[in-house]
Amino acid sequence: MKSNYSNAAQLKDLMTAPPMSAAQHAQVMRKRIEQRRMVEEARELKKALGWGIDRR
Repeated sequence: MKSNYSNAAQLKDLMTAPPMSAAQHAQVMRKRIEQRRMVEEARELKKALGWGIDRR
């Protein structure tokens, strides 16, 4: 599973950056939700087609 918390930014850069605007936050959240839905739909389609147990 991919970690959402990995970030190469330095702490100073993170602490001095201006806060995200509401519009930017909404855009990020829409993108995240869209990606999650695509993964869920692919998982459901795979299950419906009878691929069996998900092997990792």
